Amino acid sequence: MDEFEQFRQTFFDECFELLEKFETTSVQLRPGDNDKDDLDALFRAAHSIKAGAGAFKLDRLVTYTHELENFLDRVRSGELRLGYGDPELIVQAGDILYQLVDAARNGETAAQGVEDAVLIEIRQRSGRPADTSDERAGVTGAEPDLPSVKSYKIRFKPLRAMYETANEPQLLLQALADLGDIAIQVDQSRLPPLAKFDPLEGYLEWQIELTGEIETDQIEDVFEFVDGDCELEITCLTTEALEPEPATADISAPVVAAPTPDTPVANGPAKKTGTGSIRVDLDRVDQLVDMVGELVIAQAMALESLSEQIDTQHVRQLQALEDLTLRTRQLQEGVMAIRMQPVRTLFSRFPRVVRDLSKKLGKTVRLELAGETTEVDKTIIEELADPLTHMIRNCLDHGIETPDARRAAGKPEAAVVKLSAEHRNGRILIKVSDDGGGIHLKKVRARAIENGVISETDDLSDEEIQNLIFQPGFSTASEVSDVSGRGVGMDVVRQNIQKLGGRVMLDSQFGQGSTFTLALPLTLAVLDGMLISVAGERYVLPLSSILESVCPEPKQIRDLPNGSSVLSLRGDVIRLIDIADIMGLSRQGQVEPIRKITVIVETELGRHVGLVVDELLGQQQVVIKNLETNFRRIAGVAGTAILGDGRVRLILDIDGLANLPLPSGRSKINRTNGKTAPPGVEAEPVSVNTKQAKGA
Repeated sequence: MDEFEQFRQTFFDECFELLEKFETTSVQLRPGDNDKDDLDALFRAAHSIKAGAGAFKLDRLVTYTHELENFLDRVRSGELRLGYGDPELIVQAGDILYQLVDAARNGETAAQGVEDAVLIEIRQRSGRPADTSDERAGVTGAEPDLPSVKSYKIRFKPLRAMYETANEPQLLLQALADLGDIAIQVDQSRLPPLAKFDPLEGYLEWQIELTGEIETDQIEDVFEFVDGDCELEITCLTTEALEPEPATADISAPVVAAPTPDTPVANGPAKKTGTGSIRVDLDRVDQLVDMVGELVIAQAMALESLSEQIDTQHVRQLQALEDLTLRTRQLQEGVMAIRMQPVRTLFSRFPRVVRDLSKKLGKTVRLELAGETTEVDKTIIEELADPLTHMIRNCLDHGIETPDARRAAGKPEAAVVKLSAEHRNGRILIKVSDDGGGIHLKKVRARAIENGVISETDDLSDEEIQNLIFQPGFSTASEVSDVSGRGVGMDVVRQNIQKLGGRVMLDSQFGQGSTFTLALPLTLAVLDGMLISVAGERYVLPLSSILESVCPEPKQIRDLPNGSSVLSLRGDVIRLIDIADIMGLSRQGQVEPIRKITVIVETELGRHVGLVVDELLGQQQVVIKNLETNFRRIAGVAGTAILGDGRVRLILDIDGLANLPLPSGRSKINRTNGKTAPPGVEAEPVSVNTKQAKGA
């Protein structure tokens, strides 16, 4: 029973993958001609679900998918042309199919008659009687007369691939015997001596005579699971048969009629084709990732302790340590690649969301997808589903205008929502943009004052006003609907993204549209970092964000009246952030560096910032540990890492540091000698383009 349940679970896993593809493809259909590959994909999905449902005796599911399969087969063959309403009918048919599969997986019975309305439409569209009685698939809608008695001759020869997939010929022969009277002869002429016997090779061939009130497609259904893995010929011997020629079970690929050069022969090696895959529980992968992470930490600790004892005279030992480091890194990268998946699996659900929501709102919206092959950690993909759904719904409800308003503004009636993904600086950026009305700053400010979020005397920049939409309970909707207006959504989006170590950024132009950018780590497990030293403490900077490091001359540093400092570098004005100041560290009692090192880093939006540090200690790959899980979230800190000395070090968040306000009593960098002036001692202010510095 355990093995049977395992196969059953695998079947349902495959069903939901097929249903996901079915939905993604069906929402792209339109009246008239469609891409043949799309129609074939829909047919194959319904056909595969029907085949598995038959094996597990899910008769209701078999009946429904058989009707849907017949309809899709006529559409893909050109017998039927999709008219107005037909694409929506196929989408609805997929929804009902999902309900039936979900109920079967949970051991429940779907609501009685839930599929009747769709079946009636499918049969009427196919020009068949609208009969919804619960009949066996393959007989539903047929003439009431029983089929006449027919005789068949069947030649069945399993190939090696059939045995490799654990299919049993005896079970197939038993299924044939259930159809009618059967006579079986086996050809053993290809059996080799026992010493040369290969248990996975197909040596036997069966000649079967079958008689009964059966049709050819019932015989083909028996061999459906082994289609392509065997040689199969079905010949109708009855004189009433219109075609006495052998009929092959053509389902998704032609049945092999005779051995080909690629067909494995007795005593010969099997040729591998294609790429295999296996299903593994995600918990097992997580355990493997954790173990490899601990291995990396142990390797780093061993390397640091041994490197203090090994000098240049121990060349072989040094080479062995470097080789160990390389192999550990390769192992870690290989394990992490297992968890990486393209965002296509996430993006594929949103065409349906846009289709349904635009219909409900009475708006014409087209969804454009880009960067679907961008890979990211599976955990992040799973956590992004809800935030992206909130954002897509927000775009359609708040961002996109009504068709009349768009025409009045001189815009095309059909609005565009773009969903894209890309890699940048070791992180993934997911953007949701629209060409709608954008954010009305005065309206947002007025609603914030009305709700008590801000006061009338608060002087906010445009960026700060835009970010008010992320406040809990904030909404500009005048009425509450089942789409939005309750003030729940964007604040949840920001919270969920922050839990993943990411952030949400908003860029909106009134009358032109808005762009939401989600910046997230590619993985929650490892990071290539640069180890830095500041006031005797060590920190880790993400290596992918570092552009260069410089030792600026005192004359290159300028102090601004607001207490910040900037660096003039090759004509660019770059804001400086002293890590010691930000982290509240004191350099008293330590040797003050004559000229500190400035590390130029790039934020996710492309801005350059200079981080003032004391020393660069070297590059190191670290295992990320979530700080929020064990402590709490700290602005400017992305996580923690255990280094080779066994101590926990903070991983700095570049964008978080860039957005932090100036600390009170901040020390200013003296431009005359490169040292810091103590609090209360003003460094000489200089004239500088503050607008340019703010933009930097």
